Amino acid sequence: MKELNTQKTALVVGLFIGGWHLIWSLLIATGLAQLLLDFVYWLHMLNNPFQVAPFNLTRAALLIVVTFVVGCAGGWFFALLWNKLHKS
Repeated sequence: MKELNTQKTALVVGLFIGGWHLIWSLLIATGLAQLLLDFVYWLHMLNNPFQVAPFNLTRAALLIVVTFVVGCAGGWFFALLWNKLHKS
């Protein structure tokens, strides 16, 4: 089985997770986040206990950077573990 490149896997996972949080930040900035949360809870037949706070650019940027870094670390660790467990 082919080995995973740890750097590429880290980057892909980091971009994916950071990208999701970029989208979330954009939803907050445009005022659509609360509607989405309410809809998701409604679909699951639950009451939404959360209220979205006002958009803050600094916090949004920090959220995206932190989730990108955590995603990179997780992707790197995943690829490393995958390679160790799938050695021929």
